[in-house]
Order: sequence, then C-alpha cells, then structure tokens
Amino acid sequence: MPTQIVVAGAVIAVKEGRPAVLIAQRRRPPELAGLWELPGGKVMPGESEPAALARELAEELGLDIDAITVGERLGADVVLNRINPAMTLRAYRVELVRGEPRADDHQALRWVTSVELPNIAWVPADRAWLVDLARALW
Repeated sequence: MPTQIVVAGAVIAVKEGRPAVLIAQRRRPPELAGLWELPGGKVMPGESEPAALARELAEELGLDIDAITVGERLGADVVLNRINPAMTLRAYRVELVRGEPRADDHQALRWVTSVELPNIAWVPADRAWLVDLARALW
C-alpha cells in the first residue's frame, strides 16, 4: 500500500511586534485530543502538496484559498510507519495574505513565539520540527 502524504503549514506572521507561528489544538482522535499541531491534512490523489495544504488550511481555518501562499519546505519528513497506511508528514512555510484564522476544525488556535515552542504540549510527530520552527521565527 502506498504511503499517505500529510502536509502541515507553518503559518508565520508578526504578532505584537514578534514573529509567531499559528498552532492548532486537536479535537480528535481521543489519544491526540488537546495536543497542539501545525494545521494541515492529507494530500488527495492527483493533488500537489502545496495545493493540498492551501485547501486544507482554507477548510480548517475558515479562510479563502487565495488568501494562502504556500512557500518552501520546513524541516525534514516525519515518517509514521506504525499506522496503516504508513504516513509521511511534510511541513511548509505559509503566508496568510489576508484574513484571520478561525478554529473551525480545532478546539483552539494560538500564535506562539520561538521562546514558547518547547513548552507546548505538541502531538508527538510535530516535535520533530521544533528546531526548524524556532529557526524560522528568528
């Protein structure tokens, strides 16, 4: 069975004069509920990774798809082999051209700075990107 690609967006913006990244608190599944992640989702067959990420962010954050600009990759792939099908997570830098994100698909949204990153209750897979996120926020 082929590997499912899951894309995540490091939405970076200046908040209160400092660079911050948008994180989302999961509602489900029960074992991940309440933990924080970079928002995103699955790439559908025939869809490019940037197009999938823009679509997922628009759906999850209540934004217009043309208000999202997907940039370069951030960090390395995170491979989850213990689930079926196996998943590969990929993060991308994202710019919001306009609009204010809403927690349509999550319990909550939060903007965090590089100093706050280590103190967040992250989903385990997203912890792999913390160094890259901190570097992107400096």
